Amino acid sequence: MDIKTIDHLCNLSKLNYTDEGKEKVMGEMSAIIELMDTVKEFDVVYDDTKDNNSISYDEVRKDVAKPSFPTEKLLSNTQPSGNCYVVPKMVD
Repeated sequence: MDIKTIDHLCNLSKLNYTDEGKEKVMGEMSAIIELMDTVKEFDVVYDDTKDNNSISYDEVRKDVAKPSFPTEKLLSNTQPSGNCYVVPKMVD
């Protein structure tokens, strides 16, 4: 990872760093890339026979429609605004 790459990434992501910040980010990015290179060394083979195939469709619950919460009650605290609903602010 070099400073030119960091400058390019900062430009793409619209981030502004000082020179010290760029050096720090460059070190952190290099450490992340090194870690990812060690992860690539693991020999991982996907085995779809071990992917929960033991669950049959007879064992899962039926997908049955049930009555929903009344729409009028859900929208009672909202204020229509165009194609949106505005809800009261809960947290400052």
